[in-house]
Amino acid sequence: MTITATDVNNLRKRTGAGMMDCKKALEEANGDQEKAIDILREKGQKVAANRSDRTAKEGSVLAKVSADGKKGIMTQLSCETDFVARNEEFTKVAEKLANIALNGNFKSLDELKAADYGDGLTVDKKITEFIGKTGEKMELAAYEVINAEKVFAYNHPGNRLASIVGFSKADASNEVGKEISMQIAAMAPIAIDKSDVTQETLDREMSVAKEQARQEGKPEAMLEKIALGKVNKFYKESTLLNQDFIKDSKKTVLQFLQDNDKELKVTAFKRIVIG
Repeated sequence: MTITATDVNNLRKRTGAGMMDCKKALEEANGDQEKAIDILREKGQKVAANRSDRTAKEGSVLAKVSADGKKGIMTQLSCETDFVARNEEFTKVAEKLANIALNGNFKSLDELKAADYGDGLTVDKKITEFIGKTGEKMELAAYEVINAEKVFAYNHPGNRLASIVGFSKADASNEVGKEISMQIAAMAPIAIDKSDVTQETLDREMSVAKEQARQEGKPEAMLEKIALGKVNKFYKESTLLNQDFIKDSKKTVLQFLQDNDKELKVTAFKRIVIG
């Protein structure tokens, strides 16, 4: 069967694949557009397998909040190079994935990957198809969600870093939401307060602190006290409410919150960074 330039162009418009790839797929499919699309998708699957040992260290992180302000999500679509990450089509796919996550009710990354992307594809299959177009490894690497009385999101310029934070009151001010979400993005806390640090993390910090003191030649009887001092420093640096507020280091984040609303509490937060 003769494959015309119009046939090739139509397939290219539908898939975004290269002209030669479309021509070869149509020839293999004897001109059947649907079969050709399947062939291109299969190519994407083969590319995905061939690139499985590569590192997808670039990409896009997006944070979004629902219209009612009670739900926030973040998604991370990863790729190999900054060149692809800045590509217009990559940006559109990343944006659509974030919107699918925001408008759905997915409890896990796997559930989001299995969601309907459109055009008869799941999210996962769309990414595989996209791999076939770019020749790069790609993956939906992360998905986070928070439900709270009021949720705020922060997207750092460049879309390599984002955060979402939930509050206990629906009337939490935009100023507080902005400042705390930026604090989380900038200072990377691991927990809201001291009591939220896992016992496993606390035990590890104590063990490391004791060993450091031991290596410094401190007396064995003093190791516990020295370690406790270092753990208190860890709490101040790594728990949100005890961190110095980035806009005013004379007060903690907790003090900043209480200055604005003594009853307002942070109920949850998430942070994603590429690199």
